[in-house]
Amino acid sequence: MRQDPKEFSEQIIAWYKRHGRKDLPWQQNPTPYRVWISEIMLQQTQVGTVIPYYERFMQRFPELQQLAEASLDEVLHHWSGLGYYARARNLHRAAKCILDEHAGLFPVTQAALMDLPGIGRSTAGAILSLALEQPSPILDGNVKRVLARCFAVPGWPGKGAVLKRLWSLSEELTPSHHTRAYNQAMMDLGATVCRRSRPRCDACPLMQQCRARAEGDPTAYPHSRPRARLPSRKVVMLLVHDGRGRVLLESRPQSGIWGGLWGLPEYADRQAAEEGLAVWFGDNYQEIAVWPERRHSFSHFHLLITPVVIKLAGRQEWVMDGSSRVWYNTDKPDQRGVAAPVSRLIEELIQRLEERADEPYGGLR
Repeated sequence: MRQDPKEFSEQIIAWYKRHGRKDLPWQQNPTPYRVWISEIMLQQTQVGTVIPYYERFMQRFPELQQLAEASLDEVLHHWSGLGYYARARNLHRAAKCILDEHAGLFPVTQAALMDLPGIGRSTAGAILSLALEQPSPILDGNVKRVLARCFAVPGWPGKGAVLKRLWSLSEELTPSHHTRAYNQAMMDLGATVCRRSRPRCDACPLMQQCRARAEGDPTAYPHSRPRARLPSRKVVMLLVHDGRGRVLLESRPQSGIWGGLWGLPEYADRQAAEEGLAVWFGDNYQEIAVWPERRHSFSHFHLLITPVVIKLAGRQEWVMDGSSRVWYNTDKPDQRGVAAPVSRLIEELIQRLEERADEPYGGLR
């Protein structure tokens, strides 16, 4: 690399002093715990989306001990809507590890941090540099983009050789002093100037040495992930309600999509759904409506959901298995982690019931 590392970092830090973001919530009192929470939330999620979640999360779990001692249900409840729920489960597991194995003291070495669930090399580097001013390199998505463009690094960063090259650049360029300002600057530069689309090259401090710009098309770097047609999976979700503002929820397995959250009873098809209903309620229910299919996309497949509204007959007090199925009181919802698509379905059910309560079947046909 012909770029002088000292000159490079000085350019980046000078730009940050004039244009960088300095008022983000996690930048105020940047303890390892606060930086850690922000870094995990910011994985695959934009800053504007994260801020309100972060503020609510920190209000409930201001210190590591509160997070470690909370139930997973409550942690997932405060995470609901952010997606990628394995992040929240790993946060909870890691907090317990720190409390139990490190006497509640946050680890301050890269190796110890990377031993915790959900913390990789870049997240560890961010905690060490942003909270403790240790000279640790980072390589989040924004930094990958800046380095790939500035040095015209070909290939998709998900490939081992490309990632190794980018880490090498990050290690070589990260200064031994003022690392907090440098790393924050690199992230800000990628987020606000060297954007994925429509980069603002005229405002970039690296404009003169950027090889991708010299080639005429900065957006050609980094290369995109090879496209593959995503498969689809169909499911039937049951909106079982008892006519008294309660909807049936069941706990999902800890692994897989929406792991550890509460969801609507889910079946592969209508026949399987009918068989499941018969086991639980015999013939004491009626199908009220089948709503149009809607799609929820994950990174690796599309989930095609057919919602079916079911109303229980009579006024019996149906008893649920408290460990796996519960009645969710929509009038006084408790703190349970519920995936955003499920929350939207429940909200739609409540709205239809309220708007057309006097019509046959609650107007749900």
